[in-house]
Amino acid sequence: MATQLFEGKGHAAVYQKYRFAPGEDLQQTILSYLKEKGTNPIELVVDVGCGSGQGTRFLAEHFKKVVGADISEAQIQEARDASSLPNLSYLVCPAEELPFEDGSVDLLTSFTAVHWFDIEKFMKEVNRVVKPHGCVAISTYTVDMSLRYGNCSEKLTQIFIETRDRIFKYSHNRVKHVLEDYKEIFEALPFQDKKRITDIVDKIPMTVAGVVGYLESVSPYQAYLRNDPDAAKTLLQETEKRFLDVMGVSSRETPLEFCLRHVCILGCKGP
Repeated sequence: MATQLFEGKGHAAVYQKYRFAPGEDLQQTILSYLKEKGTNPIELVVDVGCGSGQGTRFLAEHFKKVVGADISEAQIQEARDASSLPNLSYLVCPAEELPFEDGSVDLLTSFTAVHWFDIEKFMKEVNRVVKPHGCVAISTYTVDMSLRYGNCSEKLTQIFIETRDRIFKYSHNRVKHVLEDYKEIFEALPFQDKKRITDIVDKIPMTVAGVVGYLESVSPYQAYLRNDPDAAKTLLQETEKRFLDVMGVSSRETPLEFCLRHVCILGCKGP
């Protein structure tokens, strides 16, 4: 059974505000793979577990018709409110019950979401809806993250890790798939032609407020917030203050670089 942790309107709003689109290296990894496989023209792309649509909007810049699907009505509403692209639409549905005909999807994607699905049922749907010679791109960012700013990058990263580790005490057990670099998910993909890339590193331009907001958006923090709201809020306030003190700045809008490692599973369905 799928796990639903991103349902609330407040959480969806935070997710929309602070989650980031796939970085340049991940984007190029996916686009290069499609070019290598010669899957053009790609008529229909389905982005499953799309959340508030950051990855879906990237896809809509490159392909004719893109549909984002998510089980959370609140997330889909955020995605619809943020998008005005004519070739992009959204729908509410479970990842395990996609409303697409057999063999109708040219490219199926999912960004940092598959670990929440019922993996066995989802993979059956993948095999059903993706057309022969169609492709799959499933990715997640990992917990290998760092911050860069001048000569205090190491100190900033240490603060980030300390805060993240406190928050991750509230992690759901499905996060194990992320910690294991999606190995089990890769093995479950029912295509012979597939590969798993584990060393994609992206550098995302962010601000201090953006980094703190990202921490606020993750599911373990939301669990912490429900369990002990005062302590959770204080942790983020103190983390932001520590960042600013180490950087020697006063504005939470000060830019920095957020570096993270992605894992990407790519597959092409046989005839």
